[in-house]
Amino acid sequence: MTGASLDWAIFMHWLEFAVRWTHVITAIAWIGSSFYFIALDLGLNRNIPPPADGEEWQVHGGGFYHIQKYLVAPEAMPEHLVWFKWESYMTWVSGAAMLILVYWLGSELYLIDPQVADLRPWQAILISAASLAVGWLLYDTLCKSPLGETPTVLMLILFGILVAMAWGYTQVFSGRAALLHLGAFTATIMTANVFFVIMPNQRIVVADLKAGRAPEAKYGKIAKLRSTHNNYLTLPVIFLMLSNHYPLAFASEWNWLIASLVFLMGVTIRHFFNTMHQKKGELWWTWAVTGAIFFAIVWLSALSLPGDDEWEEAALTPYGTRFADSERFEEVASIVMGRCSMCHAQIVNWPGIVTAPRGVELDTEGAIANHARDIYLQAGASRAMPPGNVSFIEDGERALIRAWYREVTGGTM
Repeated sequence: MTGASLDWAIFMHWLEFAVRWTHVITAIAWIGSSFYFIALDLGLNRNIPPPADGEEWQVHGGGFYHIQKYLVAPEAMPEHLVWFKWESYMTWVSGAAMLILVYWLGSELYLIDPQVADLRPWQAILISAASLAVGWLLYDTLCKSPLGETPTVLMLILFGILVAMAWGYTQVFSGRAALLHLGAFTATIMTANVFFVIMPNQRIVVADLKAGRAPEAKYGKIAKLRSTHNNYLTLPVIFLMLSNHYPLAFASEWNWLIASLVFLMGVTIRHFFNTMHQKKGELWWTWAVTGAIFFAIVWLSALSLPGDDEWEEAALTPYGTRFADSERFEEVASIVMGRCSMCHAQIVNWPGIVTAPRGVELDTEGAIANHARDIYLQAGASRAMPPGNVSFIEDGERALIRAWYREVTGGTM
């Protein structure tokens, strides 16, 4: 196989990139529209005569916009009605695709940590999928119970569930996968709110208008409760989406508590902006609380930094065993330890770096074999690593890494 050939690992790498790109774009669209409408609703001028509930004049892009809101519905169905739903749906669909491509298909690399729970891939995938479905069913049941009439109590119970899930995920998955799944768990609730509650309720109102009936106000009230939940959950979900790039968040012993505190930060930040949009003043104390929570997170992340006497040989996974059995493995391991392990180690020996980037440790033979695909993509198929080639890895060494990976996989992984 020539250096210019296209193998499965390279194709999958670009497919993940394309899906991630789609996920980020649709998430921007969904979050942007969500933030806009919450701010619009809270800031409406309500000193206007009925049937409108409020209005707002806005300027953007060289034009002026006059927006009116009707509490339940206008007297007649408007000719042109824009529905905001696809941003939410495509964010979840693209996120689910990322979950499948990275964590399900790469379960031995990214989902399973044998030191946490020695699961088979099918078991880990089943837990992953089932937890998302069960989470929505539990949340939806709570919202439809009498607790739905006491939003503050409901939010406190929801926070308790999120803390329990944060801890639970860390008991079965790798740290990276645990935080990512907590984000997926929350995002599933948010999108399901749109698909199963907000949109159906809006369709009922539209159907009533078309039939000449007066729509009931309860449908709008229910939809607004779910929309408010989505608004407060948005910022923590973004943090959890980004967390897999920062090992001090996901690889800490206290990762579940860090994730839980992030939900509190999301509440304090959104509460500031929501209050400001309501023109009820600016609650600057919320930023002090946010800062205190953030520094608590930083402190927690440092509690479990390894000491000089803590050294552990990575256990070979079935995936890694195949690469460790290669005749070229000893040579490749020597290259990686010499060129990469000053940063990618349990105890990092590079100024300014506290923990191994992205949590990838390459200071033992077991760890190197387990991360064969990452090594191939980052240092064999591309020159991404080392950054700026600071450790002076040679072209021949990169070629040996490529030959090692392709010998084992035949270009099919």
